[in-house]
Amino acid sequence: MRFYVDYDQGDEIRCWVVPDNPLAISRVFVAVEGRRVAEVAASITDDGIRANGWHSTGQCVFRLTPEEVPGLAEAGRVEIYDTDTNVLIYRRSRREGLRTGKVLFVDTSINPETRLPAVLFDWFQQSYLGVGRLSDEVLRVLFESPWLSSSLITGSIIVPRYEGFFASDNFLTTALVHDPYVEMATRMLWLKARTALAVDPAQAWRFGRLAEAADFAGDYDYDDVKSLKRFFRMMPESAYRLLYNPLARQFGTKLPDDRLTPGNSIVAIEILARVGIVGHRAFYEAFCTTVFDRLGIEAAVPEPEPIPETVLALAARLRGLRVAQDMLVFDVAMADAVHGAVAKGWTV
Repeated sequence: MRFYVDYDQGDEIRCWVVPDNPLAISRVFVAVEGRRVAEVAASITDDGIRANGWHSTGQCVFRLTPEEVPGLAEAGRVEIYDTDTNVLIYRRSRREGLRTGKVLFVDTSINPETRLPAVLFDWFQQSYLGVGRLSDEVLRVLFESPWLSSSLITGSIIVPRYEGFFASDNFLTTALVHDPYVEMATRMLWLKARTALAVDPAQAWRFGRLAEAADFAGDYDYDDVKSLKRFFRMMPESAYRLLYNPLARQFGTKLPDDRLTPGNSIVAIEILARVGIVGHRAFYEAFCTTVFDRLGIEAAVPEPEPIPETVLALAARLRGLRVAQDMLVFDVAMADAVHGAVAKGWTV
């Protein structure tokens, strides 16, 4: 899917949305002041869209007026979403103090950071959360479109694949690094918590290749060291890819299935060093404070999400396992470097 907003003149908004199905007619729904008021089909044909091979007819353009969207002209908040994917196409916001530019928060944990984005949400005209689930085409629209001049983007993405879009002075990249053993424990418990769904034929499709890993995790007792060692010895490839140096994979490869080598770990460190603001979960307040300062935002620093005792206990057991140590060599080196750099200027 591709999309673009030509203009918002108050009583008229013009945009286009190219659906994934080149034979389909685009549809959007519009919310005014938080209330869904209309669903509209594209009514204008763009020969350029058809000539580019993006759509069979080019019927992808919307001209929204008060006739299609009651209350459009006087509304302070208007949101347009693609009907099929629920992706935000455009948000009108007349809130004062909106920040310009794009801010990307790279989620490095399987459990996404929610508290900091929740604070930042209202400071940007458009916010896209959890973008790791979006298609490559949509991500490229979010990163490269100049009309998205005030946007917050968060999610787990493979950074080298898109780093070329981040070179602009108006694009701030941020990342929060987690303790590798805590993250491994979090991922293992994440798999176990989804075992029941993974074995349900009606639900397994939601997890893709990780369904096998979640099913596998259900057979092991993480509290038992022998069972834990057997888990690492017998794990399927999908579990291995989820647990093996995930931070180095995220910053050092371009595709999910790329083989991770020592060379990739060097690339990962170099790319991480080019991120605008890098923090460590142990210095959460320092990270948030730095982000607020860079953006010129005065706001209370949120409390970090508590780490469950079960995660900390499993992480402690993993630290003593040689097989877990071997699987996190690259990530430990990266996390220690970040921790050491942040610790020089901040105290916990």
